[in-house]
Amino acid sequence: MPKEEEQKRPSRRLLLIFGLVIICLGASLFLGRYPKPYLTPPAALVDSDLARSLVLHLRLPRVLMAFLLGMVLSASGTVFQMLFRNPLVDSGFLGVSQGAAFGAALAIVFMGGTAVAVQASAASFAFLGLACSYFLARRIRLGGWVLRLVLAGIAVSAIYSAGTGGLKYLADPQKQLPDITFWMLGGLWSIGWSDVLHVLPVVIPSLAILVLMRWRLNLLSMRDETAFSLGVAPGRERLVLLVAAVASTAAVISKAGQVAWVGLIIPHIARRVVGSDAQRTLPAAVLLGSIFVLLCDDLARTALSGEIPLGILTSLLGAVLFLGLLISRGLGARQ
Repeated sequence: MPKEEEQKRPSRRLLLIFGLVIICLGASLFLGRYPKPYLTPPAALVDSDLARSLVLHLRLPRVLMAFLLGMVLSASGTVFQMLFRNPLVDSGFLGVSQGAAFGAALAIVFMGGTAVAVQASAASFAFLGLACSYFLARRIRLGGWVLRLVLAGIAVSAIYSAGTGGLKYLADPQKQLPDITFWMLGGLWSIGWSDVLHVLPVVIPSLAILVLMRWRLNLLSMRDETAFSLGVAPGRERLVLLVAAVASTAAVISKAGQVAWVGLIIPHIARRVVGSDAQRTLPAAVLLGSIFVLLCDDLARTALSGEIPLGILTSLLGAVLFLGLLISRGLGARQ
């Protein structure tokens, strides 16, 4: 195959993935269990005020939140994997997801469990997880900066997990414990327009930073000495990317709860599709992540009469895809 044709292939694949995103967004609005299972006929939007209200005020904000959730988790996972040169980390790294879970459980047990309290507490402790990991890493004297940050993240995550376990033990088993369990399973059943509007001021700037700085990821994935010799300030630029990734992750998981495996598996698929260059991998991961979460959420709300927690489906399908990648050709990427 000519070299020019080979270079154009990733761009064409990105356009194809973008087209699939548009199709998934449109189709998701008509998938549901009203007025009959699995599909809402387009004609019902004209004939029924109830169907029109359901699509505009319930499904549309939920579809948009699933779209944002998939983009954020996939973009953050790609950034973490490249910054730490480790294919097995995701956007829950550095105690972010565990901190959010602890914050949500704390709000449910001691703050009344209102939506505002849960979301604010989850986001606050997610940021605190990043801060603790960062400052703890500066105190550790073992190994390089990346290794110290990894060790600090493991320690902070373990502390948060222990705290969440203690809160479960203290929770009222009739009311508070089920609320904690459902939040940790993840789901978008309570999403409305107010939730979408709350996360947009954080998600849009954070994603813009990640996308605009994606070409720097190729340099920051090298050793600090090499990156510095190429004109990069590794510490400062890495911190900017980490804050953007964690801020957007905290914003969406404070609304959706724990949704696992998206940030781990989607970057691997993106590298298989468009190659390992971050300038193409990050946009591909953003688009593929949105498709993955949209499809999982469609399945969660249409497969059964009762809703399946979104986190269960993303974990199940993500693990299956991960095993498929391992068995087929490992975790390699196109160059």
